[in-house]
Amino acid sequence: MGDVPDDLVDRLLAARSRHHFPQQVRPLAQAFAGQVTGLLFPHFAPAVIGSREAVLEDVIEVRESLARLVRALGPLHAVALDVPAQFIERLEGLHALLLDDADAIFHGDPAARSVDEVVLTYPGFFAIVIYRVAHALHELGLPLLPRLLTEFAHEKTGVDIHPGATIGRRFCIDHGTGVVIGETCLIGTGVKIYQGVTLGAAAVLKEMADKKRHPTIEDRVVIYAGATILGGDTVVGHDSVVAGNAWLTQSVPPFSAVNRAAEVRLRSGKSNADDLEFMI
Repeated sequence: MGDVPDDLVDRLLAARSRHHFPQQVRPLAQAFAGQVTGLLFPHFAPAVIGSREAVLEDVIEVRESLARLVRALGPLHAVALDVPAQFIERLEGLHALLLDDADAIFHGDPAARSVDEVVLTYPGFFAIVIYRVAHALHELGLPLLPRLLTEFAHEKTGVDIHPGATIGRRFCIDHGTGVVIGETCLIGTGVKIYQGVTLGAAAVLKEMADKKRHPTIEDRVVIYAGATILGGDTVVGHDSVVAGNAWLTQSVPPFSAVNRAAEVRLRSGKSNADDLEFMI
């Protein structure tokens, strides 16, 4: 066929045959993301009809969309067929969690004029919505789809949260772009992080796949822009503040203030800022 070598075509065909993968999974995953976000928050819905029947139809649509994904993934992985029903049971709890997140962002950002503005316009909130949906599916044992969902949010917002991370209530991501949160991160309640923050592993070794590789961030910690916190044994104690561009690979006690040189001292308690150099 023209000037295309036959052996090249044969090699590409052989390479393709080694990957028995349902081609429809990616578009189905993105469609599911749109459906579930529209169900949880009408701000994301293409059209909103305020009736019980319409909400019921949306719930059924989400359940059936997830069931299609389960069937698509079935040949590759052992997936429990009741996952869609279990996920639907979690929707009310997910909505309550996300309302807390939106409220935390609203109260944490002087530029926010309303919770609706947060929901409609804040990329950090959208990334949290998709993360919480993906994390619920991750907990239900559904393979691959949670990663597809969080990568969809990553593409749209620049926020990269692994669905395996554990994140407490009232989570706030301000601005968002460049945030990275690794698979084994443990994040407490009322944590606030800014753009460019990395919560990562100290070493990228395949043999550590089943180990805790990423830091623990306790309650009410604030991490300013560009800070990097690494390591599975690293714990940032509650009510601490990590300054912009700080590099941290060691644990710090509660009520600490960490500057860019990773020097640690106890905060005075007089101000959140004290004399740290912040980058927001």
